[in-house]
Amino acid sequence: MNFRTRTAIPFLAALFACTATTLHAGDASVTSAASSDALTPSTPDTRYGLFGLLDHRSSYGQGVYPEPFLVDDSDLEQNEFRLDWYHAKAGSSRTDIQTTELEHGIGQLTLEIEVPYERDTTPDGIAQGMDNIDLGARYPLYQYVSRGGFFDTTFGVAAEVGIPMHSSVSKNTEVVPKIFNDLRIGSHISLQSIVGYSMLYGPGDDGGLHTFEYGFVLGYTIPHKELPLPGVDQLIPVFELSGEKQVNHDAQDSLIANLAFRVNLKAIGRIQPRLGVGYFFPLNEGTRADVHHGIYTSLVFEF
Repeated sequence: MNFRTRTAIPFLAALFACTATTLHAGDASVTSAASSDALTPSTPDTRYGLFGLLDHRSSYGQGVYPEPFLVDDSDLEQNEFRLDWYHAKAGSSRTDIQTTELEHGIGQLTLEIEVPYERDTTPDGIAQGMDNIDLGARYPLYQYVSRGGFFDTTFGVAAEVGIPMHSSVSKNTEVVPKIFNDLRIGSHISLQSIVGYSMLYGPGDDGGLHTFEYGFVLGYTIPHKELPLPGVDQLIPVFELSGEKQVNHDAQDSLIANLAFRVNLKAIGRIQPRLGVGYFFPLNEGTRADVHHGIYTSLVFEF
């Protein structure tokens, strides 16, 4: 054995030993990483819908948002029947509107129909009859829920078409596209916001009128465990703002505030009654010409 061979043998032995040690360490590292991954719980994917824009954790459609009074509803409703009475005074004039409403949900889509009857009493006489029958639909487009669920918001679109009954109080077709946002903060506070653009088509002075409409509904939910009233599931004080700004006619803007509350009673079988009473009043001079003050009562049956 020559000198070169005697030198190479110890070198190769050391190289093989080093390689074996490295491979063993690598296998242990891979095994450790795999074990770590197996022990770490994966975060479930709660997104769904078109492009994953909706979130299963959202409280939209879960009865968190109180039914508004003067402002259009924007929450998802599966099955709801509603009876409302609007009574407003302005000097010797009176306006009474009785509305029957039915809402039905198909997935995330809510369809609604409103059938109102209006009676206007003025010193010049009485005008009464069926008002526009309103057909509406709304759908959520995007939802965001914070990691712990403290902040929860839903954006969506809606539309309404008013079909004239050709009575003394219903002469024009109305089309209103809308956008809305339903926001929940914590377990008590909710804020519903909606804006729309009303367009009237038909005869008379109001034909061709365009109006920008907006509304806000602030609610504070008090559950039974915090206020244990007999037969009451939730008590919800509500503050509303309902406004209109006419775009192409020379008229005063309208802004009305409503102080109200909802009482969600305990369910009777599949039916949950929800009572509501509100006192509304004008916030600007343009509104005072038509409304000095008024009472709004509402009875809702969710089934």
